[in-house]
Amino acid sequence: MDPLGQNLYESRMSRSPAPLIPNYNLFGEADDLPDVVHCETIETRSRLHDWELAVHRHARLHQVLLLQEGGGEVSLEGARLPLPPGTLVNVPRGVVHGFRFEPETRGLVVTFAAEMLDQTLRPGEGLREILAEARVMPADPEAAQSLGALLNAFSGRDFARAQILRSLAGLVLGQMARAMAGAGAAADAAPAPELLARFEALVDAHYLQHWAVADYARALAVSAAHLSRVTRAATGRPASALIEDRLIREARRNLVYTNLPVSRIAYALGFEDPAYFTRVFTRATGLSPRAFRQRLAQG
Repeated sequence: MDPLGQNLYESRMSRSPAPLIPNYNLFGEADDLPDVVHCETIETRSRLHDWELAVHRHARLHQVLLLQEGGGEVSLEGARLPLPPGTLVNVPRGVVHGFRFEPETRGLVVTFAAEMLDQTLRPGEGLREILAEARVMPADPEAAQSLGALLNAFSGRDFARAQILRSLAGLVLGQMARAMAGAGAAADAAPAPELLARFEALVDAHYLQHWAVADYARALAVSAAHLSRVTRAATGRPASALIEDRLIREARRNLVYTNLPVSRIAYALGFEDPAYFTRVFTRATGLSPRAFRQRLAQG
């Protein structure tokens, strides 16, 4: 990801050493994402960590932070930037970041699962490319208001809660992209490695065919080892983990947005044996497909 431009779950398929930079799932924690989106205040979790969150990254999560009162500092890919009141921070998946807040700082953190972005950001509209840039900027008033509405909806349990959360999430993402586009590109923004972009495009095209790393490397005219070096440098994860991420992301998307039986989802994802699909999903996420769906229903 650009410097200023789920890990929702840590993949257990790869046997390579763990990256030095930890992958977190939520705002400073390793818990699973229990909902379509997750909302919380800055102070709720930061107090537990003495108002400082060490550098980390999220492989399958996109976060937006609104700092309302107090202050602090954010580290984005090594660049340290101040966080005065009235600041928005856009943190795409894969970006290495950390926070240090002044005690009693107030604000909001909204976490979007990758499948929410897949569902909301349509190809060809340009929003995905803009939101893939990490950014610190003055808070857009409309986006700030929508973030507050998202937190209120998340905290309640009223009828149609999930639909309202999805709608507000789309509104926030659109307002963020519009504000970022209006502010122009960040001075230190750098494009993602060209090979990584080509690899991700190929994964989107062939993940249902269960291509191995060697297949992607052959299509990209590089060695499998070189491909994994590039993906690890950019995301902290080997190519095999990113391939699995895409498959699991689609599985999660089907479990969230359809009522298809698990067996139908398994066959649609190219698995010949639904039981094997269940084992892969459970290994990658820590929950069976049915348990994952039940957890969403309870949320």
